[in-house]
Amino acid sequence: MGHLTEVDEAGGYRAGRAAESGCRVVRQAVVLAGGFGRRMWPLTRSRPKPMVEVHGTPILRHQIDWFAECGVEQIVVSAGYRAQVIKDYLASRHLPLRTEVVAEERPLGRGGALKRAAGTLPHPDEPWLAAYGDIWTRFPLTDMYAHHLRYAPLATVALARPWLPRGSVDCDEHGRVSALASTVPPQLRVNAGIYVFEPQVIELLPDEGDHEHSALAHLVRTRQLMGYPFDGPWRALNTPHDLADIERELAAPQ
Repeated sequence: MGHLTEVDEAGGYRAGRAAESGCRVVRQAVVLAGGFGRRMWPLTRSRPKPMVEVHGTPILRHQIDWFAECGVEQIVVSAGYRAQVIKDYLASRHLPLRTEVVAEERPLGRGGALKRAAGTLPHPDEPWLAAYGDIWTRFPLTDMYAHHLRYAPLATVALARPWLPRGSVDCDEHGRVSALASTVPPQLRVNAGIYVFEPQVIELLPDEGDHEHSALAHLVRTRQLMGYPFDGPWRALNTPHDLADIERELAAPQ
């Protein structure tokens, strides 16, 4: 199923083997789950942030189930702080896909952790997904991958609409309030923390440090980073307040 993107003589991209074979899923993924989660304290006193529960289920398990629904067969979890909690949980559960935990001996930063974990993926010549471990979302990853294949960059990042907080209002151009509860989605897009990477991106990742100022910045400069806008639910769970908000949303009648 490999999708090796090549640059043609005119400087454009040529779709690789996955596009030619018509494959529409990415089989492997990395989840970054090594942070301390200080802003989520005290919920992270004895567990890493991806193990904090949303609706009675760890964030990491929500991601595993979502990946499996979208055709992913194996994930590598990059763990650091309280890594044993993740190992014990995954070993004690019947999961819908294969999992492996790669634990950092010392903090490597997000870029270094991504590079180390991606180096253990089972299909080194195929594209791979990456996700931040504190993200709750649901959207078709097959659609994101189709978008990636259509434009054939080295990387694609999902772009979410920021959450619209309760209490926001709509106003006209003079400031006159037209609605107390806004239903207009914001026009801005944010990095949703979900990526499709081609195999070559591993070489661009730093051994230590953050990938945004190195690999991603390089991809932007060389016009090899594509955005995939989506309108599905998305939340970054950074604080107990974020957690309370999503709990209320999930508990509300649909």
